[in-house]
Amino acid sequence: MEYFDICDENGLPTGQTVSREEAHRLGIRHRTAHVWIVREREGRTEVLLQKRSMEKDSYPGLWDTSSAGHIPAGDEPRESALRELSEELGITAAPADLTEIGLFRIEYTEPFHGKLFHDNEVVKVYLYGKPVDETALTLQESEVDAVGWFDLAAVRNKIRNDRSRFCMPAEGLEILWTWVQAHPPA
Repeated sequence: MEYFDICDENGLPTGQTVSREEAHRLGIRHRTAHVWIVREREGRTEVLLQKRSMEKDSYPGLWDTSSAGHIPAGDEPRESALRELSEELGITAAPADLTEIGLFRIEYTEPFHGKLFHDNEVVKVYLYGKPVDETALTLQESEVDAVGWFDLAAVRNKIRNDRSRFCMPAEGLEILWTWVQAHPPA
């Protein structure tokens, strides 16, 4: 069984833990780590998105954050982000390869498989700073069906009005957008 640290509104552990099932059944606040991968191509910023496996219990087949996952009890956000990159995409990264770019909250309730799913997360957001060749990635089949590069501005505009293909949190994408605008390529 998977356990998470219960955290405060800033993502700091309270010293208590909760099972994954209970966290989502009761909406107990816990932590996740998201990693964005970007590149510059022909004067545009592109973001690598993963297409969620059709086996996922939430948002199967939709395009999502480059890499993301829950932070197990006792783990640190950067440690979890590095593990998710490795597990989901086969990227072996060092702590210095990740730049912390923000923090945001996710809070919603939706029905999944006939039961209400209460998500209440504090999300630490990172940018992976090394070049990525999507054809060389090793995808975790139970999590990821495919990856693809998307124009960042186009995805940002699209998710404002149409969520039919994308499920990444708009707040996380805004953090990425703001960071990219403040750090244009040399």
